[in-house]
This record gives sequence, C-alpha cells and structure tokens, in this order.
Amino acid sequence: MNNPLRIVFMGTPAFAAGVLKPLTEKGYNIIGTVTVPDKPAGRGQQIQCSAVKQLAIEKGIPVLQPEKLRDEIFLQQLRRWNADVFVVVAFRMLPEVVWSMPKYGTFNLHASLLPQYRGAAPINRAIINGETETGVTTFFLDHEIDTGRLAFSEKTVIGEEENAGRLHDRLMEMGAPLVCKTLDAIASGTLQTTPQPHLNDLRPAPKIYKETCRINWNNSARDIHNLVRGLSPYPAAFTEMKGANNNLLLKIFSTTPEIVPHNLQPGAIESDRKSYLKVACRDGYIYILDLQLSGKKRLPVKDFLAGFKEFTDMA
Repeated sequence: MNNPLRIVFMGTPAFAAGVLKPLTEKGYNIIGTVTVPDKPAGRGQQIQCSAVKQLAIEKGIPVLQPEKLRDEIFLQQLRRWNADVFVVVAFRMLPEVVWSMPKYGTFNLHASLLPQYRGAAPINRAIINGETETGVTTFFLDHEIDTGRLAFSEKTVIGEEENAGRLHDRLMEMGAPLVCKTLDAIASGTLQTTPQPHLNDLRPAPKIYKETCRINWNNSARDIHNLVRGLSPYPAAFTEMKGANNNLLLKIFSTTPEIVPHNLQPGAIESDRKSYLKVACRDGYIYILDLQLSGKKRLPVKDFLAGFKEFTDMA
C-alpha cells in the first residue's frame, strides 16, 4: 500500500471492526484507534472491550478509550498522534474540537444512501420501512449529524426476505472498499465532495427502543413481516402470548405473511399445535417460523409447539 496518510480509526461494534480489519490487511497506516471504555456485559456482567479494541490489540495498534470526548487529556493524546485524517465507523457523535483536528478532516462511513436514513439505525429502519434499495456512503463530518459533504456511495438491493443481520454483514463488506477509495482519493488529491441534496421526503433512522420492537397485530401482514426481519436477529421483535396462567414474552425472528380475508380479531392465534402457528392481523395472517420464549432457547416453530401447547391468543 502506497498511501502515506496517518489515519486514526474511530469505532465500536463488529460493523466497525469489519471495516478496520481490511484496512490493516491492505497496509493502510492506522496509527491509532479510538473506541468506548470497557464495560460489563452479559448475564455474568464480565468486563468486555469493544470489537474495535479487540482487533486493535491483535494488530498492535494503540487504543484510546475516553469517557468524555472533550476531556483535555484525551485531546492532548489525540493531537500527539498528528493524524492526517480520522475515519469514523459506528461511533459516538464527535464534537467539533475532535472532528476538525486532522489536516484533511474527518469522514464517516454510514450504512445508508445519504441523505436518506440519517441517524443511529439505518439498516433496521430501511428494512422496517420496506425499502428495496440501500447502500453505504462516505461523508465528511459537519455540525449537524449525518449532514456533511458526500464523498462516495455504493448501492445494493435489499432482498425480499433479507433480515437486518444479513444486510449488516453485506454492508460491512461493501463499506471497507469505499473507505479505501475515499482514503486513496484524499492521498492523491483527487477527492471532490458534493453537498447532500435537499429532499422533501427524507426518511430518518432514529435509535431503536424497546417499544419500537413491540408487534402491533392491528398492522398489515407486510408491515409486521418487515418489522420482524428489520429487527432480526437483534434486538428482535416481540409480542406477548396469553398462557394458562399469565402472559408470556415471545421474541420472533422469522415470519411469512399471508394476505387473505378473515373474520378474526387481530392477535388471534390459529395452530394445529404441531407444525404451524399463525396470528391474525389487519389484512391476513403472520406465520411464525422462528421464535424464543423468554428465558428459553430460540427454536423453530415445530420444536416450540412440541414442548409448549398451553396458549390462547396474543395479548
């Protein structure tokens, strides 16, 4: 790799690590990484570090983990690295004192075709909204979140049955070459950025909260199906099932919609208690294919029905 840029990479989850790894393998000069502090996670509350930190340690790259991005000690450490450019992938919102620091600025890889789906959950929201196309975009940070000047983008089709997990992995693989393309254009002096277009039908991508994930059986079969695949495998759509003695929390990971007329109330269950479980919604049914009872293992519907039959309708 003949790219002289001194690069600091900022990111946290697997998506970011999946972009950082090809950069290191191609020989880009990653002089440091910035990620979140270690924190307890999981049932045992064991201290865990981010996916980016794990990879950085493996590759021998220095790591900074500031609690606060305006902390003067952190800023001094960052300045000492004397970076030419910062690359941001799935990280916190940066203050201007950070993103304006490098000679060539700071650019971000975003998992949508900007200006559409600005925000924290572009992959989930695109599928939930039934989009058939998305992509990845590199853009330079500015004062307002996800609004800076565009560098490059690449489109892809969203499969009819594709869920958020599979799309996440595909966009991660698409993102690394786009970051490389942006870095190479900066190094060669050929990069030309453009302002984001002003659109009247902007669709945002706000953070996913628990109530976002609750299934409303009064919605259409297609909307419910899109919600399920847009939240699968994590954090997963959920509903409550009326059991023999109480309501039971169910996570649902995979469904098939059936649009047919019926006279049932939304949430009513039809099942042979052996091979299928379908729930009435506004304009048809949702066949549940893959689910998890709270505190139990994730199961295909046939295995679930083999061990659990005491239920009536969805709450």
